[in-house]
Amino acid sequence: MLRRTRKDSLMMAAPKILIVDDEEAIRQMLAFALQGEGYECKQAANTTEAQAHMSRERPDLILLDWMLPGISGVDFVRRIRRDTRLNQVPILMLTAKADEADKIRGLDSGADDYITKPFSTREMLARVRATLRRKGTDAGGEVITAGAIRIDMQTHQVTINEQPLEVSPTEFRLLRFFMTHPERVYTRGQLLDAVWGDASYIEERTVDVHIRRLRKLLEPFGMEEMIKTVRSVGYRFSPQMQA
Repeated sequence: MLRRTRKDSLMMAAPKILIVDDEEAIRQMLAFALQGEGYECKQAANTTEAQAHMSRERPDLILLDWMLPGISGVDFVRRIRRDTRLNQVPILMLTAKADEADKIRGLDSGADDYITKPFSTREMLARVRATLRRKGTDAGGEVITAGAIRIDMQTHQVTINEQPLEVSPTEFRLLRFFMTHPERVYTRGQLLDAVWGDASYIEERTVDVHIRRLRKLLEPFGMEEMIKTVRSVGYRFSPQMQA
């Protein structure tokens, strides 16, 4: 829980969450629940308002509706992921689209998680807490390397042959885990526990989506086969790309 005493609040700033949804009732409901847990909330009815908020202050997390006037939530995620100032901000998609194909499309766009409407306040808060916890574990000053891939934990930058690689926060954590645990086979459930942490609301299919995205990012460098599929088991990261 994020409820804090007055002293604690003075010592630690509340996480800032930007709620982007064109339905005011939903924005108000989300803000009320989040503020009750100690979060600081800003609201936007469309992507133009959201962009204005983000130009003034970088949020710690974005709750983003899929169906928005003008630019859709999916397209807006892609825009955010191209922005070097914002591309590491976690994004939770809110949508009434429940089909697996829609979920995969939302995750493929760069979203970190996906919440299907209608959802309970408890589920939403659990996902927000888990996402912020995962973000908090990325701090550190070490440099991790595997072949030509280099992760700078202090700057959150990934490079291959000194060329920058733009990855979402989830792909960043997944690649970091693989690079620090090479040549071992992990099931989807194990990857969920290690990378996503609180996986109670996340489907194992999510792992496949992010593996596919990570391979696509590595493909231009001829390194996509570093992430190997072990049939009927899971995945293995092999820096030497052995057969």
